[in-house]
Amino acid sequence: MLNILLMIILIIILFLIILLLCGIKISFEYTKKGSKIKGCLKILIFKKIKIYTRRFPSKDDDNDEDAKDEEKKQRDIKKLFELARPCFGDFKTYLKSVLNTIKAKELQNHLIFGMASYADTGKYIGIIWAILAIINPMHEKLKLSAEPTFEGSVIDGYGTNEVEIYPLRLIVPTIRLISKKDVRIFIRGVWDER
Repeated sequence: MLNILLMIILIIILFLIILLLCGIKISFEYTKKGSKIKGCLKILIFKKIKIYTRRFPSKDDDNDEDAKDEEKKQRDIKKLFELARPCFGDFKTYLKSVLNTIKAKELQNHLIFGMASYADTGKYIGIIWAILAIINPMHEKLKLSAEPTFEGSVIDGYGTNEVEIYPLRLIVPTIRLISKKDVRIFIRGVWDER
């Protein structure tokens, strides 16, 4: 009986390791027009099996309660920034490790931008285009675009984003990050501010 139980536990652990090695696929599609946002978030394992799907807007969203809770919670940003300052180098190293574990399959986003003044719209869309001209060549799957609209103040958009994350590769960098004393102090400070 004990051998069977140990075999089942071993199979479960082996399955989890294979799952973490194969990666998790996250797909997010959205459309924003005016104040309405429609979208769908999907999380798949083995690149095919859906384990989580969330459509926006959902019928059970309680936006009023969330807004009231956010108004009640005021965090001391200066204190958190002072706690985070010694950790910036560690966070930068960790972010590089995270970016190495993420494989972008598709990142297509389109922005529709306009302001009340035609001149301001032209000025800021030029800045946005300049930024996009720098960002787009950074990755072959990255396709960001923007277009101006002269129908008043508008920030709309739509996009399709699909990435694969390999969590097993994050274990060692996460342990390295948490082992730093300054990072643990920062985590405690954030936890206390809740």
